[in-house]
Amino acid sequence: QVLDDGQLTDGLGRKIDFKNTLIIMTSNIGARQLKDFGEGVGFATAARVLNADENNKAVIEKALKRTFSPEFLNRIDDVVIFNSLSKENIFEIIDILMKGVMKRLVNLGFSMELTPRAKDFIAEKGYDAQFGARPLHRAIQKYLEDPLAEEILNMAVKEGDTLIADLNEAKEKILFTLKPTETIIEVKKSEA
Repeated sequence: QVLDDGQLTDGLGRKIDFKNTLIIMTSNIGARQLKDFGEGVGFATAARVLNADENNKAVIEKALKRTFSPEFLNRIDDVVIFNSLSKENIFEIIDILMKGVMKRLVNLGFSMELTPRAKDFIAEKGYDAQFGARPLHRAIQKYLEDPLAEEILNMAVKEGDTLIADLNEAKEKILFTLKPTETIIEVKKSEA
């Protein structure tokens, strides 16, 4: 009814108008086939890398045709295929999530710098090819915010200080150090 007539009739016989409605349906149909297909057999040539999106689209469209009837697929105006997240995408998401952490720190009167090594660590712990970036928020909470809260309580952090978040040598956790404050010494010239 909705896809044909633009209306829906409920159990009581009332008609609901869907004529000016955008309906978005999501699915992970084809995800398994893409995972199984992977890079396929052979060498990863430049042409093949460039055609990866087209190949993925073909695999997903084939899976859609196997799953849904042609009558249903004919009623859908467009299929949008989302690409997997790249490492750069993950870093951008970390930057967005870190803005909230940084804002809270500024409200407490100090700031923090996240080193590239610490950022890599969070990306590694918070990204899963199967679940995407959903675990990133939990990784920031577990590996950065929780230890940071303990460190703030243990360190003599005062207003205006800057903490540096860096990965420890064993590459197993993030450590915090106080950034040395630059002291400006004003020297008055004596008049001769």
